[in-house]
Amino acid sequence: MGFTKPPVKALKAANKLKRQELFVQHKRASGKERREERFRRKKAEDQDPLLKANRLAKNKTLTIDQKRVWDDGDDDSLGAVVDLEKLRRKRIEEAEAEEQASLNAEMEDAEDDEDNDSMLESDNEEDDERRQAALAKRMEKRSRRESVAPSTTSTNLDLTPSSLALKFPTLFSDIPQPNPKVLVTTSLNSSIHDEAQLISTLFPNSTYIRRSGHRFAYKYSLREICKFATNREFTAVILVKEDLKKPTGMSIVHLPSGPTFHFSISSWIEPRKLPGHGNPTNHYPELLLNNFKTPLGLLTAKLFQALYPPQPEFQGRQVVTMHCQRDWIFLRRHRYVFREKRVTEKSIVDAEGKELKGVEDLRVGLQELGPRFTLKLRRVDKGIGRAGSEGEDATQWQWKAKMEKDRKRFNL
Repeated sequence: MGFTKPPVKALKAANKLKRQELFVQHKRASGKERREERFRRKKAEDQDPLLKANRLAKNKTLTIDQKRVWDDGDDDSLGAVVDLEKLRRKRIEEAEAEEQASLNAEMEDAEDDEDNDSMLESDNEEDDERRQAALAKRMEKRSRRESVAPSTTSTNLDLTPSSLALKFPTLFSDIPQPNPKVLVTTSLNSSIHDEAQLISTLFPNSTYIRRSGHRFAYKYSLREICKFATNREFTAVILVKEDLKKPTGMSIVHLPSGPTFHFSISSWIEPRKLPGHGNPTNHYPELLLNNFKTPLGLLTAKLFQALYPPQPEFQGRQVVTMHCQRDWIFLRRHRYVFREKRVTEKSIVDAEGKELKGVEDLRVGLQELGPRFTLKLRRVDKGIGRAGSEGEDATQWQWKAKMEKDRKRFNL
């Protein structure tokens, strides 16, 4: 008839051989129970698909990103950790509620006028037409607001608050900007010229210039370098810092008058150390900015957007991705190619599990070009560096100790 599951106390028998035998029986019985329970659940879910949907929704794993906390309130300044998408949606709902209340008040006034003066039929018709026109206008505004909702991953720069645009007018300017022209250099007495040259290949129209380390040479400061670059129509200056012959930091200055962003560099991997790496071409790449949601994140995304031409060259099939996750910015560069689907590959399905039409026989292959590294924002200065006429107000935001004490709170 088979064996039954032994009690837990029996597993603590003094005899080793007996204890091993009981443990094997215990494992077999436990596996048999789990298997029978799995088949019973499958049979019930086949009859009622709602049971499976409820089970999958209940067993959803919660990650730190899904537990992310935000600041309460409507503060959209640079140091606030607010979800601008939710804040915009909340303000739209409040505006719609006010418009609906005003519309109801107008309709009530119109009904009172009808009761007081029922002989003026022409006036009532004009009021009805006026109310219908106002209602249609409000519905058009509402549909227009709902149509600009951003996706969950990509960055929507249209959510940039007006206070941020007023504080940094050179970045958020409505005037068409010329194509970016970047000057890349290093710190004094640098020995990472090859690495700095690799970083310069990430940015189109960039020029790498060595800083002289001769003891009799003039030591130009960052402010003097920016003045030199501005006179020669450069739009940005990138200063690469090093330690132990590896790049450890990067300062990006938006010309002509700032702001200045200071990043730290970690996890540096050269292209030749990447498996199956390719060689980049001179085509303008596409730029992907993912998961920048706060005011500080949108400011950082706008800086990176200003370093790339607005019109990429698609024939090069190159993509530069800057993915923000837990305040770390992962920078990758790939080349993609469209190929035919292999027999062993599965079909592409949407969120509902249905097969997508039109892409049944297509797949996308990726080849990483490099270099691969990770950035972390450390400080934002309004002008060119901390020094200047701004004084204490020059530093707009700075990473401080114990900012990561709450692991569910992120600044970007």
